[in-house]
Amino acid sequence: MLLSSMLKSPKYVVNKQFFSNSIMNLLKALAKVGSMTFVSRILGFVRDTLIARVFGAGMLSDAFIVAFKIPNLLRRISAEGAFSQAFVPILGEYKTQRSFDETHNLINRVATWMGVLLVAITLLGMLAAPWIVTLIAPGFRANPEKMQLTVELLRITFPYIFFISLVSMAGGVLNTYNKFGIPAFTPVWLNVSMIAAVLFFAEHFSEPIKVLAWAVFFGGFLQLIFQIPFLRQIGLLPKLDFHLNDEGVWRILKLMGPAVLGVSVAQISLIINTVFASFLVTGSVSWLYYADRLMEFPTGVLGVALGTILLPSLSKAYAGKEQNEYSQLLDWGLRLTFILAAPAAVALAVLAVPLVTALFHYGKFTADDVAMTQQALIAYSIGLLGLILVKILAPGFYARQNIKTPVKIAIFTLITTQLMNFIFVFVLDLRHAGLALSIGLAACINASLLYYHLRKANVYQPQPGWFVFLLKLAVGLSVMGIVLHFAMGDGNAWLQFGLSKRLLYLSGLVLLGGGAYFATLMLLGFRPRDYIRRVVR
Repeated sequence: MLLSSMLKSPKYVVNKQFFSNSIMNLLKALAKVGSMTFVSRILGFVRDTLIARVFGAGMLSDAFIVAFKIPNLLRRISAEGAFSQAFVPILGEYKTQRSFDETHNLINRVATWMGVLLVAITLLGMLAAPWIVTLIAPGFRANPEKMQLTVELLRITFPYIFFISLVSMAGGVLNTYNKFGIPAFTPVWLNVSMIAAVLFFAEHFSEPIKVLAWAVFFGGFLQLIFQIPFLRQIGLLPKLDFHLNDEGVWRILKLMGPAVLGVSVAQISLIINTVFASFLVTGSVSWLYYADRLMEFPTGVLGVALGTILLPSLSKAYAGKEQNEYSQLLDWGLRLTFILAAPAAVALAVLAVPLVTALFHYGKFTADDVAMTQQALIAYSIGLLGLILVKILAPGFYARQNIKTPVKIAIFTLITTQLMNFIFVFVLDLRHAGLALSIGLAACINASLLYYHLRKANVYQPQPGWFVFLLKLAVGLSVMGIVLHFAMGDGNAWLQFGLSKRLLYLSGLVLLGGGAYFATLMLLGFRPRDYIRRVVR
């Protein structure tokens, strides 16, 4: 058993008790975050299934997706991206080394100034909506009706950035204080809002697509309100404090500078992909969106969950100058990622048609939409492992308050992504699938460079057993892929199945593929139960 041999090695003997206790806590936190995220993602699929059924993949859905994507991109830059990378490590340091009152004052001042900035950004964004849409989706200008609709939807959705940024800050506080389940469950309210809007309110709108925009607005508000009682419970509900001369605030701002650049580079890549897609045939934006939603399931349940719980733990280990513990935590995260993310990538590629058909092929979502979304999903799946590894490796830098290195890597990745976009779209004529492929391959490049620099800086040392570990995984993945390929049958037949038959067969395939994968690993000597039992102790 791999972990057993690892713990017997000299590198593990010194801190064996710490490592076991840390993993025990992380597994509990991961189970909680993963289960809450799983609920959110399932509701997300219900939401997207309803949207696909009612609006299909055409002008209306393209307009809404762009209008929703813009505040989401800003959220990833200001909230879940640069801000979290700068805020959480310093908040963790305050929690460990400062008094409770000092920590609360930091939260008060950060929340106050963040709120002021967000109000300004929101008002500016609503006023500048026509120019923003022109920048993000210039191809829409060829269709004035589509352009105008997108502008109107964006003005409704833009305040979402205000709500969700404060939600992300509250989530950073709750995660630092080990309340991992609350931030993980919070996105459920957005999905509930959008599902209710489509089911009960769409028919009351003269333009039904606008109900989705208002659902985004109220979904953001509900998420913020939901977290307030839990912040009050730990005594850290922010209060207005306009005192700017605070050491912690300035340190966060100093770290946010390069962090904004680094995260912006990644988001700029997504924006450029949207620009490309807006010039392609109508429906391209929607096909990429639905494929991305399927990718978001393993990325969220595993990648976001692991990154969320690792960052505070790595920050604490770094602040305590515990280098061995820091390296072992990263190693644990990487192994778990390979065990769970690699089979997810294979399954998404092989089962692309059953997944897209079972979830989206209803109402106005046609067979052609299934085929186009399948192409994007297969292309995305090539980079799934890289996408999740980035979420594990990047906290290794953020915890050490080193943001410059990921920024440099992100800039290189952006340049590489656009080069691949040009080749895949204009030279190889892969159309929207080429855009998805460039994102996936770029994520693999990003992860490889992050790993290289962690090794180069000598802050991460792989523990023994990686070669055998990867060899067993390769065999297990091969068996699973073959079993799923033959068990799936003819993809065209799935288009004729009813809802219940699609879901029943898809569930059976998932169980069959998972069973074949883990059974093969067990035959090769891997014992997941032993691994979990030893970790829990």
